[in-house]
This record gives sequence, structure tokens and C-alpha cells, in this order.
Amino acid sequence: MRDRIYRDWCQACWSRVPEPDLTLLLEAAVAAGKIARQYFKSSQQVWDKGAGQGPVTEADLAIDKMLKGFLLAARPDYGWLSEETEDGSARLSNACVFIVDPIDGTRAFVAGETTFAHSLAIAHNGEVTQAVVYLPMREQMYQARAGGGAYLNDARITQSGRVEIDGATVLAASPQLRAELWPGGVPPVEKHFRSSLAYRMALVAEGAFDAMLTLRDAWEWDIAAGDLLCREAGATVTDRHGRALKFNSKTPQCPGVLAASPDVHAGLMSHLHP
Repeated sequence: MRDRIYRDWCQACWSRVPEPDLTLLLEAAVAAGKIARQYFKSSQQVWDKGAGQGPVTEADLAIDKMLKGFLLAARPDYGWLSEETEDGSARLSNACVFIVDPIDGTRAFVAGETTFAHSLAIAHNGEVTQAVVYLPMREQMYQARAGGGAYLNDARITQSGRVEIDGATVLAASPQLRAELWPGGVPPVEKHFRSSLAYRMALVAEGAFDAMLTLRDAWEWDIAAGDLLCREAGATVTDRHGRALKFNSKTPQCPGVLAASPDVHAGLMSHLHP
């Protein structure tokens, strides 16, 4: 029954999307979700990657292997950047590159929580043009393509439109609101948290929260799909310096991320750079 439901709403999405690259990402995300459900709440192996990088599981590696084989077989001329694949310089010569996090929110996945996501994106000359964030245990498929809007399952989504920063709901880890990080004073916001950066950005895109932020350097695979989702939903997305995000860099990190309704973003930046 569940697989039939997936097929029905995926077909509704695909019938509306003429872009073959986005269709490919949707198919890959559904396949990743099937693997994740097989491992979810199982006695799988878990390793600590060390250097503060967090855990990795059998499921992360199995999904990464499947995605790399599936996506590159379909697009052999694209580059590949994934959290769970050893990086190299070859992708830098590709105009298009897949940017993938097999499981974003691995800690939540290990803990048996349903807020982990598969984050898949395609960047062309440094800008994300196709994006999917899929939460298989919640049956939530976020998708966007450049110029085509952002969608949750088959419904178009938009950012919250909030104007006032006072009381704005912001997804962030507690250390990100330490006073020493905010020269203009800690913004008067209501803090919330989700473990997956991709999911945080998707929640901003659908208007469930007004903003998300991390002032730490962020890996491209955590934020690439969310960047396009938020922009296509009308949110403003920059790094902590106020610059647009760029992808497929030699060192695949961005200097922080702020994604928010335009007015809330401006308010956050005024506290960050008074």
C-alpha cells in the first residue's frame, strides 16, 4: 500500500515536471528512501568519522553507493560530490555536478527519529538548478528547479513572508546565538531546532519557520538542495557575509548560511553586521 501511494504522488509530480534532471533526482530519492526504511531502527553498524564530523552508518554507505551508480550511469558527464565519497579534483572540470548527502541528519536517523532527509542537487557552473529533499519516513518530497518554483509533494510552497524580526521563528543550534557572534546584539527571535540542515531549509521554504541559520562553515552537500528550495520559494539565502552561495568549490564549504523571508533576513544581517 505504501509503495503504491509513493508511486501515485511521484507520478503526479513527474507528470508536471518536464525537466529530465529533476525527474532523475526524484527517482533517485525514492530509491534512497526504500533503502533507508530497510535500515531504520535496525541493528546496523555505526561508526564515528572523527574530527567532529559525526556518525556514519551502513545505511549512509549503502545509499551513497546506490545513488552514485544510478545517477552517474544516467549522466556520465556530470561530476560527483557526496559526503560519503572521498572527494577529488575531477569534479572541478565538470560544468554540471551532483551534490548529494545520502542521509542528512544521521544522528536523528540513528536515534530512530523521522527528521532525517536525503538531499540531492545538481549545480551548473556553481549555481544549483535542480533540487530534491526527501523525508521518507514522513512521506515529504520537496523539489525545485531554477525558475520553476518550489513544491512539497504536489503543492507549491512559499516562504512565510514575515516582516518583523522580533519574535521570528528561527531554526538554529543553540551555540549559533551566543552573544559574541552578534556584534549588533543577539536578535530577538524564537529558536527552534532540527538536526538536518536540508530539512531546516525546506521548512523555511514552505513557510513553517521564518528563518534558519548557521554561522559555522557548512558543507555543500548539506545545503545545496535547500538553497534552491528557499530561493524558489521567495526566501533570501546568503552566507554569513551576505553573499550568494556558490557550489562545486575546490573546498566544498560555504561560510555559514542564512535563509529567511527577505525582511527577516535583512534584520538578521543588521544584527550580524551592524
